[in-house]
Amino acid sequence: MLNIGNSFSTSVTAEEQTIQEIARLSGDINPIHLDEEYAKQTVFGRRIAHALFCQNIISMIIGNHLPGPGAILLSQSFHYRKPVYIGDTIETTVTVKEIRAGNRYVLNTICKNQENELVLDGESVIKWTD
Repeated sequence: MLNIGNSFSTSVTAEEQTIQEIARLSGDINPIHLDEEYAKQTVFGRRIAHALFCQNIISMIIGNHLPGPGAILLSQSFHYRKPVYIGDTIETTVTVKEIRAGNRYVLNTICKNQENELVLDGESVIKWTD
């Protein structure tokens, strides 16, 4: 059973191998993610992780931990606040915000870097029967 306030957190580092795998699987080969020389010329000054990096962590939490197996994602919204750089360690927390009829739950999703800076916040709506 899920209750308002239930949460789960985990930390994942944006490692080179992960970035390469996201590029391979998603087809997003934007040089901002893969080419250090290119990235140096951008507003970021260095390579950044794909948007999917944080989204994948959130999906992993929902599918495996909160609530876990059987969870069906109905919608997601995200606000990207700061870039995630290669090598950053991102702590992701998913918290039950609201319980709706029909076994639907609204989850807050927050990602912070190793400096405790908010890099992403958002909301996911899921269906889950315990």
